[in-house]
Amino acid sequence: MTLQIKNNITGVIIKELKQHADDRGFFSEIIRYNEPIFSEGVFAQWSHSRMQKDVVKAWHYHHQQTDWWYVASGLVQVVLIDNRSECPSYKERIQFLAGEKALGSSPISVKIPPGVLHGLKVLSDKADLFYITSKTYDPNDEGRIPFNAPEIGYNWGSDVITVERDRKAFTPTYKREEER
Repeated sequence: MTLQIKNNITGVIIKELKQHADDRGFFSEIIRYNEPIFSEGVFAQWSHSRMQKDVVKAWHYHHQQTDWWYVASGLVQVVLIDNRSECPSYKERIQFLAGEKALGSSPISVKIPPGVLHGLKVLSDKADLFYITSKTYDPNDEGRIPFNAPEIGYNWGSDVITVERDRKAFTPTYKREEER
């Protein structure tokens, strides 16, 4: 299928994945080191997050770290917002469904550069997000804006599950790296 996501944020790359299926299951390449989506060629950490229905993780951003996401199972609503005031796509927003149950679209991987707010909500019973980061986890680089912040103006719904740190603001202590 053809990618149906309108990408209007500078530095965000959404890659449509090809699945090679047969009666045993399927095979899909997520990211190769020599593709444009992975142009930095920096790998520091690979993580897995399993989440239950109605979990909201938002709004997160980094000043130095790039994320690459792949939803391996389940269905999530992903929202990205450019929070880089110097960028031509400042305040632009992308919203899409990702995961194996995203009807009408191919599976994807997505690159999220520093300065781009990212959030998700689990729509299926559970979902598995695998993600690579360009830096190892550093709490001083993980910025947060409350998931329900009025200045963002995004409604995740009423019956959501969050944690305390997704209800508080935190600005990373590092300066933001510019997009390479």
